[in-house]
Amino acid sequence: MVPLDKLAQITQRFEFLEARLNAGAPPAEIAEISREYSNLKPVADQIAAYRRALDDLSDAQAMLSDPEMKALAEDEIPRLRALIPDYEHALRLALLPKDAADARPAILEIRPGTGGDEAALFAADLLRMYQRYAERMGWRFEILDQQFSDLGGIKEVTAHVQGEGVFAKLKFESGVHRVQRVPETEAQGRVHTSAATVAVLPEAEEVDIDIPATDIRIDTMRASGAGGQHVNTTDSAVRITHLPSGIIVTSSEKSQHQNRAIAMQVLRARLYEIERERQANDRAADRKAQVGSGDRSERIRTYNFPQGRLTDHRINLTVYSLAAVMQGDIDTIVNALVAHDQAEKLAEMEA
Repeated sequence: MVPLDKLAQITQRFEFLEARLNAGAPPAEIAEISREYSNLKPVADQIAAYRRALDDLSDAQAMLSDPEMKALAEDEIPRLRALIPDYEHALRLALLPKDAADARPAILEIRPGTGGDEAALFAADLLRMYQRYAERMGWRFEILDQQFSDLGGIKEVTAHVQGEGVFAKLKFESGVHRVQRVPETEAQGRVHTSAATVAVLPEAEEVDIDIPATDIRIDTMRASGAGGQHVNTTDSAVRITHLPSGIIVTSSEKSQHQNRAIAMQVLRARLYEIERERQANDRAADRKAQVGSGDRSERIRTYNFPQGRLTDHRINLTVYSLAAVMQGDIDTIVNALVAHDQAEKLAEMEA
């Protein structure tokens, strides 16, 4: 367990920050103090709960010497001893190093992989799944850009997801999602296998990633809808090419000014994620603590429609509620991935 003197230091720091906020910290410092206070509060709350449990146990043990209270103490002591490991576990979780991006909004990108039209239809199904999950979580889900296939599937879609804990919960969705089912276009009823790729990127601010104007080329073009039909006669769509990396981002859903801002937002998120991956590769210990490799070319999940089964290959989790999953009920899977990640980090921290 974490030494009590270290817990005392954390509590003292939290109380100091709380006093500064209550006293009215200087405007130049208020944002930084508030951020540190918010980060420490869950830890401070768990420390307080743990210490209360220890104090209650100590009080109960002291009651053993009182003949009138001895019977009550003998009942309380086993109960308190059984509770303390739960408080210790919750405290260890609270003390785990936090991913600085966990509290950020996310950029969600979905693209069809192998499988042609069926892959594009599956990409559209995944988009609806995440939209409905966002609704369940009370998040805001905004489509930034999407391109449709001729059969109503999706060639590519980019969305912006905002709300509490968005990236912390969605980050494990990055990777290849494989589907096994009978396509609508299959006349003989044969099961086909196709795939779609999901990327979840933490939103980056301008202060996170500096993109010099000389590093980008901006082109405008006419926006087009499903089947390549022009939806307007103005050059409102924007394509930005990041020259050093070769990354290309397009946006066509809104006005040219808005599309340019959206494309820059997505480009910034992609470059920020590249930098995060570079730093993670430099920290072998951190890499061990991740669920899977995070590689978007890695197959992470299989959706088997004939058997109504979903399997997440990273944690060997199988559920037989695929219909509910496709309606956005992915809490069981997301929570299992978060718990697995926490267990891996705990094991490493305690090794």
